[in-house]
Amino acid sequence: MKVLAIIPAYNEEASLPVVLREMSNHAGGVDCLVINDGSKDRTAETARAVGVGVVSHPVNLGAGAAAQTGFRYALRRGYDIVIQIDADGQHDPRDIPSLLRALENEGVDAAIGSRFLEDRGYRPTRMRSVGMSFFNGLATILTGQRVTDSTSCFRALKRPVFKFFAEMDYPTDFQDADLRVLMKRAGFRVQEVAVSMRPRLGGRSFINGIVPAYYVFKVSLSILVTLLREAPRLRRE
Repeated sequence: MKVLAIIPAYNEEASLPVVLREMSNHAGGVDCLVINDGSKDRTAETARAVGVGVVSHPVNLGAGAAAQTGFRYALRRGYDIVIQIDADGQHDPRDIPSLLRALENEGVDAAIGSRFLEDRGYRPTRMRSVGMSFFNGLATILTGQRVTDSTSCFRALKRPVFKFFAEMDYPTDFQDADLRVLMKRAGFRVQEVAVSMRPRLGGRSFINGIVPAYYVFKVSLSILVTLLREAPRLRRE
C-alpha cells in the first residue's frame, strides 16, 4: 500500500521544517510531497534540504490548485492513498494513523479530520464559528449525513477519490462544503475522524484578509453549482 502525504505550501519556510520532522517521526512509511504554490520565500529549498520532494507552481494559484497538483502527482506515481495536510503546523501528524485506520477498518473512501467531533480544545473566532456552523448545517442537510467540520482539509483519500478530484474541475481556492456534497453525489463513502488543531507555527492563513461575506457567498455559490451539475458517475479502479 503506497501512501503519499501532499503538503500545499505558500510562504511556509518558518513552519515547514517542524511539519516535515513530525511527519518523519509520527507517519513512518508515508512519502511526502510539498506543493510549492509560487512562494516568495525559501519554502521549496527548505523541503529539498531535508530530502522531501517538491513540485513548484511558477505563480500562486491557490490552495485548491496546489492540492489538485498533488492528486495528479499521486495518480501518475501509482499511490493508493493520499493524505492532505497543511504546511503551517496546525494539523498534527500524530492523527494520521487514525485517518488511515478509518479507511482500512470502516470501509470508507474518504476520512475527514474533524476539529469538532470531540472537544479537543479548539476554539474558533466568533465570526469563523458562525460561518462553520452555517456550512456544517447545509452540508448535513444536503448529504443526509452529520457533518461537523465541512471546512477541514486534513483528510485521507483512497485512489478513486483523489483520481476523481484530479480529473474534475477542482476549485482553485476554497475546498469546503461543496466537495463534501460532491463526494456524496458521486457515491463515495465519507467518515469524519476526530483530530486536534494547533496554532499556526508561522506564515499567514489563506483565509486572512478575505471578507467573510465574500467567503460565504463564494462557497454558497459553489454548492449551488454543484447541485445543478449532472450527478457525477462513480468510477472505481
